[in-house]
Formats: sequence, C-alpha cells, structure tokens
Amino acid sequence: MNKTFLTLSAAALALTGTAALARHHGEHPDPDANGDGIVTLDEVRAQAAEGFTKMDANGDGVLDAADREARGAEMFAKADTNGDGELSQAEMKALHEARMQRREERREERREARAERRGDRMAEHFASMDTDKSGGLSPAEMKAMHQARGERGPRGEGKRGHRGMRGGPGGPGHMMARMADTDGDQSITRAEFDAAVAAHFAKLDSDGDGKATEAERKAAREAMRAEWKARRDTQRGE
Repeated sequence: MNKTFLTLSAAALALTGTAALARHHGEHPDPDANGDGIVTLDEVRAQAAEGFTKMDANGDGVLDAADREARGAEMFAKADTNGDGELSQAEMKALHEARMQRREERREERREARAERRGDRMAEHFASMDTDKSGGLSPAEMKAMHQARGERGPRGEGKRGHRGMRGGPGGPGHMMARMADTDGDQSITRAEFDAAVAAHFAKLDSDGDGKATEAERKAAREAMRAEWKARRDTQRGE
C-alpha cells in the first residue's frame, strides 16, 4: 500500500488540479484562464500539462517513484542550507516557516482574485440594471432589480461551498492516478495522463459540447462526492 502510494504520488498531485476542476476554489489555480465562468477542455489540458511537467522531475515523460525521489532530494537539498547532509532543528524550523509563508501567499492571491472577480461581476450587474445608462439607478431600475432577484430565488441559494476534494490517499486525485495507470505498472505515461484528464473532463461536460459550465461543475461535484463517500463506506465495511 505504501509503495503504491509513493509511486503514484507525483501523478496524484498533478491530477488533483484536474479533480479540483469541479470546485470554486482550492489549493490549485482555477483552470478558467479567461475568467468567463466556463472551463474548456483546452484550458484543463493546459493546466494539467503544467502540472505534469512540474512533477516529471527527470523529464522522461513518465510519472513514477523516481520522480518522487528526485523531488524529495531536491527539497532536502534546499532545506539543508549548510550542506552537511542533515537537517538541523533550525533548518527544519526555517523549512516550516517557508511553507507557511508560501501557503499564506497563495491564500492572499486567491483572495485577491476572488475580490477582483466579485468586482467585475458587480460592475457587470450594475451596468445591466442601469438600463438608461445614466450612471445611477432610478427607483424604477431598483424595483426591477429587486423583482429580478425574487425570480431567481432566495439569496445565496445553491452557493454553498464544498470541501473534501483532496488528493491524499483515497481522495479523488489519488483515485484518478490509480485509474490513469491503465497497465498497472506503477507508473503513468504522458499518454495515460492525458487520457485520464480527458476522461475526467468528459464526466463534467454532460452535454458533450467541450465546455464545463458552472451548472455542470456543480452537478459533477455532487456526483463525485457521492461516489467518494460510497467508496469510503465500502472500504469501511458499512
């Protein structure tokens, strides 16, 4: 079990970004490159390709245990600042602090991106409500706006976030890595990787038009959570 996990970890990490496609946010950047709210297969492939290249440490076009070991050695060398082949308590502390700083930087970047998207949506919404293009909303325009909101249903309906789509052992990212390894040789070629990305996208793109809308992503998210829970319950014998 441990050997299998270590062997496929690189692929799981690279594929987790694709599994995260169904989410609104997460550790991985949103593949919606142009910010139009629709994710295309080309956008997913571009993001996945970056992940594959990053995880393929030796550049041989295959994700396997050798990549995991190479990345581990690289990370150790960076942390071992005095080059003595060991990590002191001070070096371990510095490593931890650097990780926390990178995590906070990523969080701040996501917060800024979300704020920018909210600002853009607000501007677009205002422009659509300002029907006479006067730069302000009249009582009649305000009334029309409230009526439109009422037709869409209660505020915030269907907008609750979801968590739990992780790439650890048993999570969707790791399951994708296992499924990508079609020949069971404990390594994943670029062809297997690309096929797994396309297969996952097809599950999101329910109408097969090459685009995953927010509605499709939401439906896929719910289906993936149900499937993951069923697998977990089966493993627990429930």
